Amino acid sequence: FVFKLTVPKQQDHFFQAAYLEERDAWVRDIKKAIQCLDGGQRFARKSTRKSIRLPETINLSALYLSMKDPEKGIKELKLEKDKKVYNHCFTGTCVIDWLVSSNSIRNRKEGLMLAAALLSEGYLQPAGDTAKAAAEGLSDTPFLDLTDAYYYFPDSGFFCEGNSSDDDVVLKEEFRGTVVKQGCLLKQ
Repeated sequence: FVFKLTVPKQQDHFFQAAYLEERDAWVRDIKKAIQCLDGGQRFARKSTRKSIRLPETINLSALYLSMKDPEKGIKELKLEKDKKVYNHCFTGTCVIDWLVSSNSIRNRKEGLMLAAALLSEGYLQPAGDTAKAAAEGLSDTPFLDLTDAYYYFPDSGFFCEGNSSDDDVVLKEEFRGTVVKQGCLLKQ
């Protein structure tokens, strides 16, 4: 789950993610930043709270902890789709249903806004092509209230069997160096 970033000073940086989806998210975000900077635009991460006018009374961190509660939170499941098994995940519909049942929102439309904020701030991650396409802006909303749109908690141990976009074979001798911060950066 390693990728290499070469900077203009011919300095190589190796980033190592904990799992495939995290690596792909890093690559996607870095590419967006590069496109922005190459286009002469200033790159800054915008606050989701401000962009969707999320009320200040909503604490996303506390909501996330409630969602992860083993007894009252969202149940993580083993789901199958297109001959792939998704472990430790849940559907978009489950998230909206949970938000409604916990009285966090008044209706499903509000739930989509809140779930999109959780997704954008990294409290939820998309799993599977349907959810990933929506998160990347290929849908009307970044979060989908669908039974075939899968999501997971970033620290849940999520993994997908039978799926890998990692076509490159990485040779160990290519990655010599010191680990600067485990799980984040390897520098050659």
